[in-house]
Amino acid sequence: MKLFEQIKNIRLILIVIAIIIAILSLFTSNYLITDLQKEETNKVEVWAEAMRSLNQADEQTDLNLVLKVINGNNTIPVVVLDQNGEVQTSRNLGKTFKEDEDSISKIKEMAKNMKAGHQPIRIKLEQENEYIEICYDESLMLKRLTVYPYIQLSVVIIFVLIALLALFSTMKAEQNKVWVGLSKETAHQLGTPISSLMAWLEILQENYPDDELLPEMEKDIKRLQLIAERFSKIGSIPEPRPVNIVEIINRVVEYMDRRTSSKVTITTNFKQTEDINVYMVESLFEWVIENLCKNAVDAMNGTGHIDISLEQNNKNIIIEVKDNGKGMPKANYKSVFKPGFTTKRRGWGLGLSLAKRIIEEYHKGRIFVKYSEIGKGTTFRIELPKIVK
Repeated sequence: MKLFEQIKNIRLILIVIAIIIAILSLFTSNYLITDLQKEETNKVEVWAEAMRSLNQADEQTDLNLVLKVINGNNTIPVVVLDQNGEVQTSRNLGKTFKEDEDSISKIKEMAKNMKAGHQPIRIKLEQENEYIEICYDESLMLKRLTVYPYIQLSVVIIFVLIALLALFSTMKAEQNKVWVGLSKETAHQLGTPISSLMAWLEILQENYPDDELLPEMEKDIKRLQLIAERFSKIGSIPEPRPVNIVEIINRVVEYMDRRTSSKVTITTNFKQTEDINVYMVESLFEWVIENLCKNAVDAMNGTGHIDISLEQNNKNIIIEVKDNGKGMPKANYKSVFKPGFTTKRRGWGLGLSLAKRIIEEYHKGRIFVKYSEIGKGTTFRIELPKIVK
């Protein structure tokens, strides 16, 4: 538990660090972009002053300096319009325009967009009521820098997601190792007493061959062997084989009937009377049905009815286990399959979690709560793929 708490704390620290990095990055980038925007605005103002000097040039105007300033703008897009909105000149629009109506119309449209983004600079000329407007936009470099913080933020988010995925994978791998080791050790520890019980059973059968209880004792010992086999298979990849699912369900019902209260009735409802073969790991699937039945018995407090139905459609074999127990709220439909979730006073909350893993990973099917209502009962549904002939 301490290891999991430490991993959880590390995860929270990484998230906080990532958020701080993202916020600092955005503030820093925004500060730099604001400075560059001011600098470009100043450059445009200087360029506009040069255009004014060019339009009002006299003998004392240093044309070389004016032209140097005008030609020095190689990055900021500008469009110069007269008082009638006609294009006088343009620079750095990204491509060369011809002097035709279509090109001029496109430049006017660009100038309109520039006005929407930035207040144009108006310069009055010597002639009365005549002026020019300098429309400008941000340079391509500045536009790229504006997008950069969002790219950086996306990289940080991706980094955090990858880190969290790695942490979750590590935690899951560690949990799996613990459960696999515990299961195999349990199977190993069960082996010795089971062997001893088998030996004692043989002695009893020799001394009391007509005792009616010995066959039942033999069944229980075989049941212990089956349980030990199940535990030994956890962590390995068992090979599914074609099995008659009708026989498995009937076997579970017979076993549960003998070991539950007479106040609990278990019935089967098979839509098809013929054998239904499914690829499965027999011992593991049998445990799933058994676990659902035991949960149903617990939910009914030892009194009630369990109905197990079986049918098939074009794609799936469908098994439903229905009880008339205490039921559950809809909010718990998915939570019941999470490790550790339980409503019992005693229990680890691992039964349905293992059942889900057995159905999904070993049998490529799905298990879920089809219906449940407080005070009326619960129906679990299992869907298994049919054998393709």
